[in-house]
Amino acid sequence: MNEKLEEFEKYLSGRKVAIIGLGVSNLPLLKYLNKKNAKVTVFDDREADKLPKEMLEQIRRYDMKYFFGENSLEDLKGFDIIFRSPSCMPTKKELVEEEKRGAVITTEVEMLMKMCLGTIIGVTGSDGKTTTTSLIYEILKTAGYNCYLGGNIGTPLFTKLGEMQKEDIIVLELSSFQLMNMSISPKISVITNISPNHLNIHSSYEEYIDAKKNIFKFQEKDGITILNYDNDITRKFAKEANGKVEFFSSKTKLDDGIIVDENVIKECNDRVRRHIIGSKDIHLRGIHNYENICAAITATKALTDIDTQIKAIKEFKGVEHRIEFIREIEGVKWYNDSIGTSPTRTMAGLNSFDEKIVLIAGGYDKHLDYEPLAKPILDNVSALVLMGQTAGKIFDAVKKEGEKQGRNIDTYMCETLEDAVKTAKKVAEIRRSNTIFSSKCKF
Repeated sequence: MNEKLEEFEKYLSGRKVAIIGLGVSNLPLLKYLNKKNAKVTVFDDREADKLPKEMLEQIRRYDMKYFFGENSLEDLKGFDIIFRSPSCMPTKKELVEEEKRGAVITTEVEMLMKMCLGTIIGVTGSDGKTTTTSLIYEILKTAGYNCYLGGNIGTPLFTKLGEMQKEDIIVLELSSFQLMNMSISPKISVITNISPNHLNIHSSYEEYIDAKKNIFKFQEKDGITILNYDNDITRKFAKEANGKVEFFSSKTKLDDGIIVDENVIKECNDRVRRHIIGSKDIHLRGIHNYENICAAITATKALTDIDTQIKAIKEFKGVEHRIEFIREIEGVKWYNDSIGTSPTRTMAGLNSFDEKIVLIAGGYDKHLDYEPLAKPILDNVSALVLMGQTAGKIFDAVKKEGEKQGRNIDTYMCETLEDAVKTAKKVAEIRRSNTIFSSKCKF
């Protein structure tokens, strides 16, 4: 019996509850809260005609109040508990004012963590968190655990709390938006790396970093924090952790930890190194993915044996849109890395190929620094196809680096993704390039 959940459900009856944002994480709450007799009001910054009809029908069927449009939060007043979507920052003045009046500001995933009976493993980072989270989940399923996958991926899990048992394991990918203002941390926490990201939304890089810290900040002494030793920021987090700290690395031969050494993943215990798995047995490409595997091994080593980990890693073919091999057409291999939403993630993808490639890049502007991407493009790309808001900024960064080195690269500017794909195909035919890599970076 989940006593915390029972107590919370009793509390909900007759309470004024706000749901901000009709996204994936909040939608299941509509039915749940209606069953618990909560007085629900729904807010969304989209106009009604921009919302799916089934959503509106559900809201009306449950006789819920609603406010839509960009000024909808002006009516956010007098609530007992507010579920914000990850995209609704807790720093919004309307939320701050409601909290001052006594409202509880939370998220679906935070309430899940507070009331869950099972063991929670949380993964965050600027890059690699989805692959790491998915691999941890696959390892534990292979080991025979009853597992749940959620957070930033998978299915919203709050409404499944009643099914969860103490023996179950819940694996969560956690974004900076979900971690902001969170007051609880997973039992096992993983931070893959930290680099500038989402600076178009966060007020500063420091705010972004502080949000990431919440994944371990509230652990007890028996908690485990797993950090990337090679990342200056995450390595320093070790001093702030309450529980046990474990490291992984692809650059340093640690005395203790999981490392990548000459394309072999090894376990180090008191300077004794043990071979785990070599790159030839791994479907994933690139050193960044070997780091993700190191993190997943570290997160699960207390829960299963090495043979089970190896079996799951050998079978794991990666996550959709992450250096995903699509198909080979007329001798040209097409890869989709459209999840590459930061310069560091795109750089890691580029460095996964030995051959020269045609790169499709560009997209939404997150106000990040593009200059670090210029050299990897010059080193790994035979032709560059650009699109989206960041096309000009990427072009300028590559041009500047090219002038510095006395090198240049053919670059094609396109208005749409369709045009970019057609252009890349033609360029590959002319250059006889056998690989097209679509990063479509949203930075």
